[in-house]
Amino acid sequence: MTNLHFPLLFLLTLFLFAGCSELPEQDMPQTRSYAIRLKPGEDLKKSIQKFVDDNQIEAGWIASCAGSLTDYHIRFANVPEGSKASGHFEIVSLSGTLSTNGSHIHVSVSDNTGKTIGGHLMDECLVYTTAEIVIQSASDLQFTRENDGTTEWKELQVKQKGEDVRDSD
Repeated sequence: MTNLHFPLLFLLTLFLFAGCSELPEQDMPQTRSYAIRLKPGEDLKKSIQKFVDDNQIEAGWIASCAGSLTDYHIRFANVPEGSKASGHFEIVSLSGTLSTNGSHIHVSVSDNTGKTIGGHLMDECLVYTTAEIVIQSASDLQFTRENDGTTEWKELQVKQKGEDVRDSD
């Protein structure tokens, strides 16, 4: 009798686990990762936005970037115009929210002495050797940019797909 208990217990365990299936894929929020490489001469901001638009990313963010620039165009805090320089610069940081509805990206670059500056990424930041970028996105969210009365600018609004703006309080 004891020898029969093990096979029966094993089969019962298999049936129990078989009944514990996962939710269908469409019900599960998905985080997707993309890896891209920009080549020499490409515009960092325009290329990222083109990728976002081409892949219909509605709620994305930059997870990682390593690369270099020959030209930067950065808008510093509370300054209306961007600052430009040419030379050889390492991208030491790139972060931001990405969406077909509008993106907001910040960059930090360092020169050959290690001096580092950063601010709002503008067009005309040209890749020197490479920009290796990892982008992630969430399938259950939608990012928009709207005037909400808290500032004079269009700010990020995070929405659950199919729902109103999330309450941040």
